[in-house]
Amino acid sequence: MLRLLIDQDFDQDILRGLRLRVPTLDAVTAYEIGMSAAPDPELLKWAADNGRILLTHDRQTMPDHVADRITSGQSVAGVVIVSRRLPISRVIDDLEIIVICSKEDEWENVVRHLPL
Repeated sequence: MLRLLIDQDFDQDILRGLRLRVPTLDAVTAYEIGMSAAPDPELLKWAADNGRILLTHDRQTMPDHVADRITSGQSVAGVVIVSRRLPISRVIDDLEIIVICSKEDEWENVVRHLPL
């Protein structure tokens, strides 16, 4: 099962719903690790250092930060960018599948957008 880092602007209703669906979910929020004001590159570094896939709604700048890390020879543990336009139930369904059915090594340097 994937381990997650939840970006500071991520919808907490989605996180609560995902935790209800996957009681053994291993997810920490940027707030919980003391990085709620951290810039995106620092979150990506922390996620990579700790083997956590980053969940975010930031489709404007996050892909560029991921590309910058990869171009500079650094890796990312993986990023899932979730559209705010999707119904919460759909997001929870998709994330449940991703979290349960994926292996960490499948996500290195990968960015996926929801909907799948």
